[in-house]
Amino acid sequence: MAEPKVIAVLPAYNAEKTLEETLRDIPAGSVSEIILVDDASQDGTAELARKLGLVTIVHEKNLGYGGNQKTCYAEALRRGADIVIMIHPDYQYDARLAPFMTGLISSGICDVVCGNRIRTRWEALKGGMPLYKYVFNRLLTVLENTLTGQNLGEWHSGLRAYSRQVLETISWELNSNDFVFDQQFLIQAAACRFRLGDIPCAVRYFPEASSINFRRSVVYGVGTLWLLAQFLAHSAGLAKLALFSPKRPIPS
Repeated sequence: MAEPKVIAVLPAYNAEKTLEETLRDIPAGSVSEIILVDDASQDGTAELARKLGLVTIVHEKNLGYGGNQKTCYAEALRRGADIVIMIHPDYQYDARLAPFMTGLISSGICDVVCGNRIRTRWEALKGGMPLYKYVFNRLLTVLENTLTGQNLGEWHSGLRAYSRQVLETISWELNSNDFVFDQQFLIQAAACRFRLGDIPCAVRYFPEASSINFRRSVVYGVGTLWLLAQFLAHSAGLAKLALFSPKRPIPS
């Protein structure tokens, strides 16, 4: 059988200082192409990406984290990706995991694979995760697992791999352009009964790594709770929401 085409997508914003370090960690031969989408950065991210030979797309205006991902996935599908792995170019996540994550998908074990930054509490906090983010992460993850019937170690990681079928089935185009996009995506995948899994991933918090502040974290948390309420209403048949409905029939 032919090897699946794996495309890495890098949603970038002001990632000039960390881009090369991120790329060095992606194991040679683990991806077929790398696409960087620059969300109107104020530094030289796009110029460096082109210099490094990446497929580079630049937004004329900032569309937000979710809006950036929409461009990433649309372009990856257009280029014939069988598996798409999202890697943040700010070096917060361990890109060495790419072949292991995509391998779980290509072998038919999972449809979605996430990096789990919270293998242990002390490892997460030692890696620089703020205490309030750790607490919010744990509470929301327990709630999300309970309500969706999943068992992920973490729901809030930005290191993720998806099969083409997932991207062609769930309605991610309807998602927010903000950070809650990630939660919408996973809950959509759960609603469509895709197989979700995860793999341990080191925590890296440092000045150049992107991270939302306390206020935006609270907004993100409230948005997640509202999303779960919508999911419950949809699952109970109280509302038919396009957000959680597949774009095409799901193969049995």
